[in-house]
Amino acid sequence: MSDDQQSAPWWRSAAIYQIYPRSYADGNGDGIGDITGIRARLPHLRDLGVDAVWISPWYVSPMADAGYDVADYRDIDPLFGTLADAEALITEAHELGLRIIVDLVPNHCSDQHPWFRTALADGPGSRARQLFHFRPGAGENGELPPNDWQSAFGGPAWTRTSEGDGTPGEWYLHMFAPQQPDWNWDQPQVRAEFESILRFWLDRGVDGFRIDVASLLVKQDGLPDEGTLPPGTPAPHRDRPEVHDIYRSWRRLADSYPGERVFVGELWVSPEALPRYLREDELHTAFNFPFLQAPWEHGALRSVIDETLTLHAPVGAPATWVLGSHDATRVVTRYGRADTSFTERHQPVPVDLDLGTRRARAAALLSFALPGSVYVYQGDELGLWEVEDIPLALRQDPAVQQSGGTDPGRDGCRVPLPWEGDEAPFGFSPSDTDTEPWLPQPPAWKDHTVAAETGDPGSTLELHRAALRVRRAEPALGDGPFAWLPSADGVLAFTRGPGLTCLVNLTSEPVELPAHTEQLLASGPLADGLLPPDTTIWLRAV
Repeated sequence: MSDDQQSAPWWRSAAIYQIYPRSYADGNGDGIGDITGIRARLPHLRDLGVDAVWISPWYVSPMADAGYDVADYRDIDPLFGTLADAEALITEAHELGLRIIVDLVPNHCSDQHPWFRTALADGPGSRARQLFHFRPGAGENGELPPNDWQSAFGGPAWTRTSEGDGTPGEWYLHMFAPQQPDWNWDQPQVRAEFESILRFWLDRGVDGFRIDVASLLVKQDGLPDEGTLPPGTPAPHRDRPEVHDIYRSWRRLADSYPGERVFVGELWVSPEALPRYLREDELHTAFNFPFLQAPWEHGALRSVIDETLTLHAPVGAPATWVLGSHDATRVVTRYGRADTSFTERHQPVPVDLDLGTRRARAAALLSFALPGSVYVYQGDELGLWEVEDIPLALRQDPAVQQSGGTDPGRDGCRVPLPWEGDEAPFGFSPSDTDTEPWLPQPPAWKDHTVAAETGDPGSTLELHRAALRVRRAEPALGDGPFAWLPSADGVLAFTRGPGLTCLVNLTSEPVELPAHTEQLLASGPLADGLLPPDTTIWLRAV
């Protein structure tokens, strides 16, 4: 790295790996991933070459939404281990040079959270109910939801309660599943509670927080119907100025601790609204949904790269580059479809896995070459694809149940990782257990285990290891200068500071390489010195 990169905060150029705990590694043999499994497989992340690990929620939870329904923010769910296990993980990760980012879920909690249970018991008008969004229903007898807001999982964003005598009562707001009531962030008690939660994890040495649905916390006064607002008005449950006060207070708290920590926002806002959250004293970075959702097309990719860099430049925030997550169809599958654009989850359509793999490898090198930080979702470094034939009876995503099965949900990208061996569970669980993984693994993954791909120069794993090794060693990569170069139609070509050029061929024909002194890395073999379709190369410029 250059001197400027070494002196800059680590998160500006970091490669961050997302762990979905249920599916990373099972240490106790119950078929579900856990902290013991993560600790045992930390060397994989060191060898991969990432800088930090983002861990999806591991808190105490009834698991109505795989841990995003939190019942206790200060303890670990027994499914994953203990608080002592988490503390040991943080220590061991630091010893390996890995930072730990934990997922924070501040928009909603579980309906089993003690504060919500008290709110139900205390009844209408109680202090406890003010900590959430309870409202009388509309209609003659309160039989209709209080407004027209819809849940992200389908259906109304309201559920009606029953009073102690069994009569229908008030409704409560949940922007996600009914088991996930939304907090009322207008209440100082809620704000103070989350500052205490942050302090709890900062005291244990975490290096940052990924904030789930960071833009939804503060709702609009009066909770008005969306349908009553003038065209162009921001959605009523988003982007009130008060949310920025919350993040400023969190930054002040984190900055009182030694070292550099990062706040990453999952922001459901328009691109134009993004910079409002990335001020110097608020969120450091934001998850880049437009890049994740962009189709594998020259014009679309160039546009989203330009827009991302343009929006981040005025506030001095680094961009992030994201190809996959626990909520998105695996990139190999999406890029192998005839329509590579991001769509709502749907029933399976034909997929060319060879084509999808070639494009996913090229996209990985593209994302690693862009300025800022980059994310790798677990399994993408192995070239895993979406598992689309999971029987309906085995699917666990609440979106499946709420849609009556028309939405296949997100389970297909959450299937447990294959580590070694020729048959399931592929080393995901200890060899002495007969318990099957919580979701079935496809037999074809035997060729995509960590063990099978290690040492194979043509594997996707070795490509990721090489790319992250070069990225860390090259002064031009990571955060820093970027400029487009003249190129043929359908080709992305740009330079990263002096000396390094990235070329991505999105055409259907091989293209010539520009003048260069060295080929640093390519996502696939060249064809008689030409760059084949759906291939990326890094070059040392003349």
